[in-house]
Amino acid sequence: MNWNAWIRQIHRWVSIIFVAVVIGIFIALGVGAKPANWVYLSPLLPLALLALTGLYLFVLPYAAKWRSKRHPVTHE
Repeated sequence: MNWNAWIRQIHRWVSIIFVAVVIGIFIALGVGAKPANWVYLSPLLPLALLALTGLYLFVLPYAAKWRSKRHPVTHE
């Protein structure tokens, strides 16, 4: 697996973790529990990882275009 594939896989799994944590918080609030303050902050770490990996994946096509213009491929 190359670097880009690893980043994509990490992004997918972190998104699943993020959604599960947010759903867990809503379920806890729905049953009337009063979670501790750290529970409300728990989605921030996966969200930060999603932001970083998402920005990387967003920039990939632009970087590829930039590299291809910088180093044109010559076919002989």
